[in-house]
Amino acid sequence: MKVSAALSKSPVEKVSLDNHSIYIKRDDLLNPHFSGNKARKFAYYLEHNSTNITKLVSYGSIQANSLYSLAALAHLKGWQLNYYVNRIPDWLKGSTLGNYGQALALGAKIIEVDSSLLTDSNNLDGYMHQYAKTLPETSLFIPEGGRSYHARIGVYTLAKEIADYCNTHKLFEENTFSKTNQAQVMLPSGTGTTALFLQTWFKENNQPIKVLTCACVGDNVYLKKQFNQLNPDQTQWPTIIPSRKKFHFGQLNKNHYLLWQHLLKETGIEFELLYDPIGWHCLLNYLSNNYISNNNSTIPTFYIHQGGLVGNQTMIPRYQRKYPELF
Repeated sequence: MKVSAALSKSPVEKVSLDNHSIYIKRDDLLNPHFSGNKARKFAYYLEHNSTNITKLVSYGSIQANSLYSLAALAHLKGWQLNYYVNRIPDWLKGSTLGNYGQALALGAKIIEVDSSLLTDSNNLDGYMHQYAKTLPETSLFIPEGGRSYHARIGVYTLAKEIADYCNTHKLFEENTFSKTNQAQVMLPSGTGTTALFLQTWFKENNQPIKVLTCACVGDNVYLKKQFNQLNPDQTQWPTIIPSRKKFHFGQLNKNHYLLWQHLLKETGIEFELLYDPIGWHCLLNYLSNNYISNNNSTIPTFYIHQGGLVGNQTMIPRYQRKYPELF
């Protein structure tokens, strides 16, 4: 498999959805191997030469989009990726599809951590941070989801692209609701790294853009903890918008798939099936509760398409097995 490191400036598409005009930032089109927020988070490593590094070490969900992108990064750099997980489901073992299968094809080693080493007080995240302290200088450790200060480099580029688009297209002049926040950007969060650094850049560069996000992997308390680890200044944190329901990350949800189908039909854009249904659920509920449902009466709103479509290769068959009536 040939991997390219080229990242292009992603386009913006304006769509109409449920009587709301929304600008889609198509970061899914950045690069087939480093699409979406992973392209932004890993831009630093793509651009910098680390001649002494031979191994990349990370961890997270077995279905994470970051798994595939980390494998592509390691492949491109000539590194070995060791990726640690809680467990590999039996139904996934042997699969050549999705983030898991594609990562294996790029030479990644996916390692199950012995459950006896993990406890409630020392979960995979805690265990891996302790393990990282034992790694030699030739190993590069990247926390789950690319949560590191280096991620700001690529995310700041994304923030500037959005601000430039707003100014070039005079979107701030269309806002009839607020002079403080004249546009808003929505993206669902795992660790919240992308959302945090977006809001940080907008604040530091006096751009009147508000970042909205929602917790997908944990709850709001978890998300705020992640923010605090990277930037304790709460004035630069994104706004976490609520969900009407509690979702369990990675579990199949019939309403999520129906919303995904609705998005595809109405916009012609395929989104991924883990984060995006939650993100769109929260955004549409937020818009309906806070703004008039009229294409000309809402604050200019962006939704960042963060890629991850490779994961649909395994998610869609799972939905087919559980909800055959939807197909």
